[in-house]
Amino acid sequence: MQHLTRAHDELFRRTPDERYPSLDALWRHCQEEKEKSVEQWQPPALIHPEINEGVLTLRLDQDGTYRLNDWSFSQVCQLARVSKDTVNKLRPRTATEVLTETFPGGTRPIQVLTQGDGVRSIHGASYTRLYNADLLSMLQEFATDFQPPQEAMGGGTGLYCGEQDMFCFLIDPTGWAEIEGEAFAPGFFLWNSEVGKRSVGIQTFWFQAVCQNHIVWDAVEVVEFTRKHTAKVYDSMDEIRRIIEQLVERRDARRDGFMNVIRKAMQERLGADADEVLKALVKHGIPRGVGHEATEIAKQHGRFTIFALVDALTRISGKLQNAGDRTEIDVKAASLLALAA
Repeated sequence: MQHLTRAHDELFRRTPDERYPSLDALWRHCQEEKEKSVEQWQPPALIHPEINEGVLTLRLDQDGTYRLNDWSFSQVCQLARVSKDTVNKLRPRTATEVLTETFPGGTRPIQVLTQGDGVRSIHGASYTRLYNADLLSMLQEFATDFQPPQEAMGGGTGLYCGEQDMFCFLIDPTGWAEIEGEAFAPGFFLWNSEVGKRSVGIQTFWFQAVCQNHIVWDAVEVVEFTRKHTAKVYDSMDEIRRIIEQLVERRDARRDGFMNVIRKAMQERLGADADEVLKALVKHGIPRGVGHEATEIAKQHGRFTIFALVDALTRISGKLQNAGDRTEIDVKAASLLALAA
């Protein structure tokens, strides 16, 4: 089993304005960006770096000047084959002269993506854009039962979009199923960049727990697909859709079997009395103190069924402050369901 940290890494690099509370809110933002963005194809001879109010800008033919953000400035330097760090050390007028002298020539058009008075990205002719909104529309159609995990530390939602890229972390909290005697639920990461920062890709998995730092614990059946933004990048939509459909089909088949296990767990008792139940819990790796508390909770409800004890352990786990302790108890609780298989 693996511990997956992609969502964890995204959590700590995203600013509050890059977080979105729902898939629909993220789609609306991306759709608005798509509608307001314009792809302009310009011959290199008609693209001119110049100073505007003391700031380095880009003039596109007769269309006016456009400001550069950090990413598009990096791409201009890359196209000119000069170091961004070096250009940043120069005075604006000197930087303009350097970029003018080194900017590529020829007749092959350059693709400039603008939004309002700014340049979002600039690419050569081989780059093909896949819009975030199109990818999310597919998700809304084929991943209807999936949603973001619980809110992470600092307000991270698992749904992010900034000026350079987009990232989604979605799970199906009702999709629990049994795999080799243990309980797992399906989830996936999806990522893309409209401006060339990263590839488009998806990683699907079955997991046992997600902590408050959005680390996915004990993942199995991890499947990953990525594709660069070249001429056939839109074909990746079909492959990503197929991967999600396979995940959903496997979830549905497994969930039917898992529900049978749950029904059985609601009938089978772990022991005849509190002492016998506590011994069984300790035998399965539950700390004695936690096991005693879980036994008392189950006793209050008048039953020592496997399901009642798993439910009690889940409640106790939710009160623990340490993420590692919560994860350990959740995994041990889920493993008890194997007794009803």
